[in-house]
Amino acid sequence: MRIALVGCGAVTQAVYVPLLSRRRELFEVRAVCDLSQTLADAVADRLGAPGRYTSLQAMLADGGFDAVLVLASGSHGETVRLALEAGYAVFCEKPLALTRAEVAALPPGRLMVGYMKQYDPAVLRAVELLRGVEIRSVEVTVLHPSGESQLAFANLVHAADADLTQVRKAEQALLDQALGADASESVRSVYAVSLGSICHDLSLLRRFTGSPTAIEHVATWGPAPGSVEISGQLPGSARFSIRWHYLEDYPAYRETVAIHHSEGTLELAFPSPYLMNAPTVLTVVAPGEARTEWRDVTEAFETQLLAFHAGEEPLTGADGALEDIVTAQRIAARFAVQNALPLGGEAREQL
Repeated sequence: MRIALVGCGAVTQAVYVPLLSRRRELFEVRAVCDLSQTLADAVADRLGAPGRYTSLQAMLADGGFDAVLVLASGSHGETVRLALEAGYAVFCEKPLALTRAEVAALPPGRLMVGYMKQYDPAVLRAVELLRGVEIRSVEVTVLHPSGESQLAFANLVHAADADLTQVRKAEQALLDQALGADASESVRSVYAVSLGSICHDLSLLRRFTGSPTAIEHVATWGPAPGSVEISGQLPGSARFSIRWHYLEDYPAYRETVAIHHSEGTLELAFPSPYLMNAPTVLTVVAPGEARTEWRDVTEAFETQLLAFHAGEEPLTGADGALEDIVTAQRIAARFAVQNALPLGGEAREQL
């Protein structure tokens, strides 16, 4: 598969460059694009890509590839729209967009949204074990140190030769559309955390139970982004709680997802996502207090890319990504109502 990359920042350098380098029999990188020429050149050099661009439109017009991997930060809605309209297959890192309107504007086409935890072998095993049981609750805890500490090993190339003024203005306009121009910084922060990080847990809820049917409580504390607590209802009689903590100097990223069901408990313990082939540990507690641990070093990011290469039906397409945007807007709306804060835009429709 001949591919083009959009975005040459931290995730691209730490995750996708190593993966694509070791799977050259499947992927040929023909072009890369980044607002920074320095980053575009650095990634293109590592992957042997002949095309290096700072203009998405120019890259799409020149072509010479079959698919586009959208790996930049922020909203991906407009980039995905342009790539699909140009006839390319698209793999897009989460979140797909910041607004429901961006998703509604997407043309038909082949699209996979990158929630690599859905492809984690421990998650796939858990999905099988949960078939036919009654899930009572799902409880999530995320301990999130700084991105710099998680990526200290990666020897990233940094650059300051890109003008991000227009990108930031466009993103601000999208957030105004999602939350209303008068939305407070605290509401914006809750929405950003929900779509930027907690969305991974929302994607797991979609796999295990289906998306939340109601958001009942949202709380925050500590210096922004601080800690975020969310709880509510899942399909059927199940309930969920998520506690997400940004802890600048915490020793290592850790995420646990406990699923309590009618016959026992499954607990998933995820390591830092940037550590390739570090296993997620699945602990199974069964009747008779039997406790077993299961782990597999197959890399979830790689499994996801292989599924895209094979043309498999994605575990998350536009519909699943839209569900997560709607849930994030419900979270922001509940937080605004509880704290008597102004709310407008798309999120107001979730009240």
